Amino acid sequence: MAIFFDTATTLDGYLADDEDSLAWLFAVPGGDSPSPELAPGPAAVMVEGSHTYEWVLRDQDLLAHPERWAAFHGDTPVFVFTTRELPAPAGADVRFVRGSVEDALPAIRAAAGDGDIWLVGGGDLVGQFDDAGALDELRLSYAPATLGSGAPLLPRRLGAERLSLESVARVGAFARLVYRVSR
Repeated sequence: MAIFFDTATTLDGYLADDEDSLAWLFAVPGGDSPSPELAPGPAAVMVEGSHTYEWVLRDQDLLAHPERWAAFHGDTPVFVFTTRELPAPAGADVRFVRGSVEDALPAIRAAAGDGDIWLVGGGDLVGQFDDAGALDELRLSYAPATLGSGAPLLPRRLGAERLSLESVARVGAFARLVYRVSR
């Protein structure tokens, strides 16, 4: 089982703009329909922060069209860390989590079984997984765009002594880097 963060990011290290939008990504050639080489691979569980979750709900109008949920999430259980009451699309396996990553890890790992856990975002939540000693890989697709501000890729310090470059590839307009994270 691996716990990995797989995301697209700008050259200046932002996941979303100041309005928590990913519209910048869809303006990049291939950003709206990523190449299979950029796909994260199968994950038994997905984990999202509330901002990521709410953006997907709005962008895809999932509350009005819950059938669209399967296009991205399939029947994969999705754990959403939040401090607020949030709606869920009809039929979606969404599990809202309040509290620390450390406290939630047993349930997330149990739901994943022997499968991988994909940390979809955001960066602060991924940092909390690292703080809990539960981050194995960073799989980053750098896009030819800059935002200047917004939601940072990973608002934590990870020194070079903890990151081992596993692979580099050019995929269309994207540079794909995979790093192993050591404890």
